[in-house]
Amino acid sequence: MAPEELRTFEEQRPRLFAIAYRMLGSASEAEDAVQDTYLRWDAADRAAVREPAAWLTRVLTNLCITRLTSARARRENYVGPWLPEPVITTDATLGPLDTAEQRDAVSMAFLLLLERLTPPERAVFVLREAFGYTHREIAEILDLTEAGSQQLHHRARRHMTDERPRFDPSPSERTRIARRFLAAARGGDLAGLQELLADDVVSWADGGGRATAARLPVRGAERVARYLSWMSGDVPGAKILETEVNGQPGVLLVQDGALVLVVVLEIAGGRIETIRLVANPDKLAFAAAQLR
Repeated sequence: MAPEELRTFEEQRPRLFAIAYRMLGSASEAEDAVQDTYLRWDAADRAAVREPAAWLTRVLTNLCITRLTSARARRENYVGPWLPEPVITTDATLGPLDTAEQRDAVSMAFLLLLERLTPPERAVFVLREAFGYTHREIAEILDLTEAGSQQLHHRARRHMTDERPRFDPSPSERTRIARRFLAAARGGDLAGLQELLADDVVSWADGGGRATAARLPVRGAERVARYLSWMSGDVPGAKILETEVNGQPGVLLVQDGALVLVVVLEIAGGRIETIRLVANPDKLAFAAAQLR
């Protein structure tokens, strides 16, 4: 591949990854989809490619639709709750996250809502809502009519709008609550921890059968506070780090230099409404690489 053509692809890589991650909810699968797109770009007759960015988006999106179809079958047999792969978002890995809406749209809650859509609905919704493509552009990408794109978008919005997550808009407020949570959890202050939790808080854990994790959700402030009491233990070689994950306050547990757990806090109304823990090591590789 000529240097100029390689440079063209590398310029598009961050955007392609951001699309693929929102499509798949998996950073590792998104990387694979981007790599498959690269292989097709390498083999393409580029003299016939008028708009490289549009061509690459078309190839990537259709690869993601194919991957989503097979992923659904795999997730039906997943051990325990399935959660999206966490991505540390203190940089531009997922694109600009300057507004509350942009951060909320990469949250685990939002990605889980996207799981309800059919693969074509998800493609249209992501391209339209997150990346501002017109229906004419989407129709060309997905080989649809413009009216077909509009119809898929309408159906997707109907599924998403009623339950779209709405978190506290102030990042500083989220950070303040997250730091109080971490201090209470690490200090073994169950009463203080419980005060930060919504009465109907739910904690979900994804171990995927590869790591110890609750296979059923833990519900209620008192039970969740007790469930998180492990954070107050003094484990040799363990470090707890505060960061941002999927646009939300996050906590990382690093054991002997290896990332072993990601905790994501979803805050609304001044209290923590949902806690998501990812312990499946297969899902921590991307975030671990970000840390390195």
